[in-house]
Amino acid sequence: MTLIDLEPEATQWSQLKHSRPRVESHSKVTGRAEYIHNLALPGMLHAKILRSTVAHGRIMSIDAEAAKALEGVHSVVTSQEILGVIPEPYFGPAFHDQPILAIDKVHYVGEPVAVVLARDPYVAEEALHLIQVEYEELPAVFNEVEAATSNVFVHDALKPAGTFPDLKHLAGKKETNVALDFHVRHGDVSKAFAQADHVFEHTFRTQQVMHTPLEPMVSLAELKEGGITIHTASQSPSFVRLEVARLLGWPESRVRVRTALLGGGFGAKLYVKLEALAAALSLISRLPVRVALTMEEQFYTITKHATTFRIKSAVSKEGRITGRECEVWWNGGAFADIGPRVTQKSGFTAAGPYDIDNVSIDSYQIYTNLPPAGAFRGFGITQMVWAYESQADIIARELGIDPVEFRRINLLRDGRPHATSTVMKDAALVQTLDCLAQRMDWDKPFDHGTDAIRRGRGVGIGYKALVAPTTSMAIVNLSADGSCFVHAGTVDMGQGSDTVLAMIAAEVLGLDPAVVRVIHPDTDVTPYDMATLGSRSTFHMGHAVRLAAEDALQKMQALAQELGMDPDEKPDAAKLLVKRYGMQAGNIIGTGGFIPDYVSPDKQTGQSPNITPNWMVGATGVEVEVDTETGQFRIVRLENVGDLGTPLNPAIVETQLSGAAIMQLGAALYEEMDFDDQGQLRNASFAEYKIPGIHDVPRHIHTEIVDSYQHNGPFGAKGVGETGCYGVASAVAAAIEDAVGVRLTSLPMKYETLCRALHQSAPHLNPETP
Repeated sequence: MTLIDLEPEATQWSQLKHSRPRVESHSKVTGRAEYIHNLALPGMLHAKILRSTVAHGRIMSIDAEAAKALEGVHSVVTSQEILGVIPEPYFGPAFHDQPILAIDKVHYVGEPVAVVLARDPYVAEEALHLIQVEYEELPAVFNEVEAATSNVFVHDALKPAGTFPDLKHLAGKKETNVALDFHVRHGDVSKAFAQADHVFEHTFRTQQVMHTPLEPMVSLAELKEGGITIHTASQSPSFVRLEVARLLGWPESRVRVRTALLGGGFGAKLYVKLEALAAALSLISRLPVRVALTMEEQFYTITKHATTFRIKSAVSKEGRITGRECEVWWNGGAFADIGPRVTQKSGFTAAGPYDIDNVSIDSYQIYTNLPPAGAFRGFGITQMVWAYESQADIIARELGIDPVEFRRINLLRDGRPHATSTVMKDAALVQTLDCLAQRMDWDKPFDHGTDAIRRGRGVGIGYKALVAPTTSMAIVNLSADGSCFVHAGTVDMGQGSDTVLAMIAAEVLGLDPAVVRVIHPDTDVTPYDMATLGSRSTFHMGHAVRLAAEDALQKMQALAQELGMDPDEKPDAAKLLVKRYGMQAGNIIGTGGFIPDYVSPDKQTGQSPNITPNWMVGATGVEVEVDTETGQFRIVRLENVGDLGTPLNPAIVETQLSGAAIMQLGAALYEEMDFDDQGQLRNASFAEYKIPGIHDVPRHIHTEIVDSYQHNGPFGAKGVGETGCYGVASAVAAAIEDAVGVRLTSLPMKYETLCRALHQSAPHLNPETP
């Protein structure tokens, strides 16, 4: 659909652009908030999962007799029992490549092989140790670049899911581990390099990390009323219903999926994770079944892609980037999940937010024998920004150009085409960079410290395309006492979506948001929403709720005219319904649906006149102190600036920006899934896998929102959940180099890594080093 400019006078807004507390805040602090993790069903069985101990192998036998004989065990389930109720038990949003339980072979250490069901979860856990599985081990591949050309294949055949419009072209490459290869071709790259004054080529790497939501994944299934109800901590209840119905061969009306508040998601709880297993186990046992992961098990379920990114740039002597060649390999692990979309949507931004006439991008999603990788806050953008912003600093330093000025020279401006030929609109890149530079006092002298403690500073800027095409539907229901109910499939997992949707409905209808209740996703009562992901909810669901509220308003106006009431008086649902029915009765219901315009990219060139409905822009500035003897460094200042159009609820927006930045600090500095050479994860616990704590948060942390407006957004808004994470890692790397002259090119940037680099590459900083 084509959107008109929705910008009103600021004085017309009574509810928006005002900070409001979250609608669920009281229930959370009093411990009354509903989480699926706390749900218990009468007579339910607990499921415990036996996982593969080899990275790649054929299952020769499973001996579960001793486990079945243990007192208190209800049953042991393998793929044979699953096949008895679901003949084709493979699922996935991109490819149907993931079995509910391993069939014939295993693809990574940690893949589910069998399940024990028992009334007591501790009995089920004990029984796992009594199951004997014999494997014929097969060669395995772990590195994404090596796997791209390896003769060891993770999958023998691939079946594209064909669910989403932007992934319908998927086929995979036969007899390879390439699930998707995406290309962008713009201009003449060879000519640009031939005519360049300078050519820079570097390789940057990122590691595999885990989402670590503090509410572990959990799903409960129960047979009910001729169908099945799944209670699940999911970011995508509509997709779960669709996929479970497909697996069971049932109409969607027989599958109900309901969620509550989520204790964190960050992409981990998208699409199908435990729901298909819970449904199958309930069908087999004919009892309610609870499948709840431990924190350790989450490491084996879904992760963030490790990447290898080779970037080559042609640059003029004035500092203009005239050509750029990018090759990105994404380590997708054993199953594709939504990795192909990450590869495409983030891949086409690999050249950066820069105005480059000649671009060549190759982006590859690669299967390996590691835990699957999928959506993670930033949706692949943090891996891209790490590389192209790190190289931007290297180029600026080499040419003697100030790094902020180098970016100003090259940044895209509105009205200029992106590498895909989509013209940039409402992307405040220059304004965001200028605001950051001002916040950092960039033009003032900077104290680099003494020989022992050196100080440095750096900046990073990135952008993200909103995922498209996706659909959101909403219902607004007005009651005869003036109350309002918003039925929407958006899942509140801490980002404050319930609050902003209530504010949008209230703004349109002239209500106080306090009388608006947002109904949590329940596929029996809330309409379709693709998923809560990719910072799409404010834009997509915000429009859907706005349209539903406007539909309800139009129906009130029509009813007022029918009843002979003053047409100039603002419609009041309570007055209208009482007059219509003679008592407090009835409802006025408005519906709204939204899907933005989108043109699929050309398969050979990646060109499209409309690749995304909007761009989210974020920039980060960092100051560090480095101990030149030990390599220890600390971030003393972090400035975060975001372009998110209109901040509908400024207080929530600010915490979203700072929260994203702090989360990305973990991936930049501490977090790394440590695998041995057999694919076994060695640090699947918070005792060994470190995420940022309170002492890791910079003493000075500040966020700022640039003055911008998204003309096709609801009330000028666009998403913000990921904006604060883009430039964090590269800004830290730049600050370290500014302090001690050492450039790090792989994440995480651990103290010991810097210490080794200091002693090897910059011995002058520590004259006592032998």
